[in-house]
Amino acid sequence: MFVDTEEEFDWSEPFRREARSTTAIEALPEMHARFAERGVPVAYLVDHPVAMSPGAVAVLRRLLDDGCSTIGAQLHPWVNPPHDEPVSGPNSFTGNLPRALQAAKLRELTQAIDRAFGFRPLVYRAGRYGLGPDTLALLAAEGYRLDSSMRAAYDYSGEAGPDFSAIGNHAFFAGPERALVELPLTTVFIGRARRAGPGLHRALGRVPRGRGVAARLGLLSRVALTPEDMPLDEALEAVRIARGEGVRILNFSYHSPSLVPGHTPYVRDAAELTVFHRWWERMLDALDRHGVAPVSVEAVLKAADAARPAVACRKTGTSAIAGGAGGL
Repeated sequence: MFVDTEEEFDWSEPFRREARSTTAIEALPEMHARFAERGVPVAYLVDHPVAMSPGAVAVLRRLLDDGCSTIGAQLHPWVNPPHDEPVSGPNSFTGNLPRALQAAKLRELTQAIDRAFGFRPLVYRAGRYGLGPDTLALLAAEGYRLDSSMRAAYDYSGEAGPDFSAIGNHAFFAGPERALVELPLTTVFIGRARRAGPGLHRALGRVPRGRGVAARLGLLSRVALTPEDMPLDEALEAVRIARGEGVRILNFSYHSPSLVPGHTPYVRDAAELTVFHRWWERMLDALDRHGVAPVSVEAVLKAADAARPAVACRKTGTSAIAGGAGGL
């Protein structure tokens, strides 16, 4: 369970460096309590405005008292110093920035979280899923162990972002010497034509309202495991299919500003907030019925360490841990 724990900004307007308000963080304890009652650990992926807000940090520190939740990092480059690049749509994807600037922003964010919480984060997500060719190596150099920047089956190349259309839902080793665990955001195609998934979905995108018509006819829908713009019945079907396909870790998420109406397009008023909470209640009930257990980041990393293959060193013949290319 990941929460993109971030500042509020108008999603319909251009990005602004000045948009650093974090008032929605105050709504996290109530939502956290709902998850804690069900034994669900939460990884709060904190960005720079949150890490630099004493009030937001105080709220989040209290949430860690459950002993199983954690703090990770999320990098929004437009509000994360150093500010050496113009603010633009393409530059909102961190992976498009020069490597040295990416490294400097990641170092600043990591150190800010360390100062705020007293430990260095191990899990990372790029804001806007803006992974680039340098990202995994930079994460490994900063000591990160798990990345969740890849959004399975999504393509942001039309906005100058990354293309994850070929990424599946299984966790896998990635980065230099396979040092990192990559845990993609779970996305499942449902409907009568779901086996044609990525290719058909791409083709429908070239037809006016093609994807909407296909979804309404029950032919094809792309469903991510989030209450944000994902109907409950479709998400429940996505879980059923993912389990049937042998996906061992289901990656759920939401954005922290969605807890306060008016901050995201997914929760615009009190009625939609009620729907948001009901989505989680029914989803967690369904997961319980199917025996799907919640898992912490710590447990995922422990399982990954156990699954990481040992290889023989060529020169010495001794055994050493090295990242394999297989899935988890």
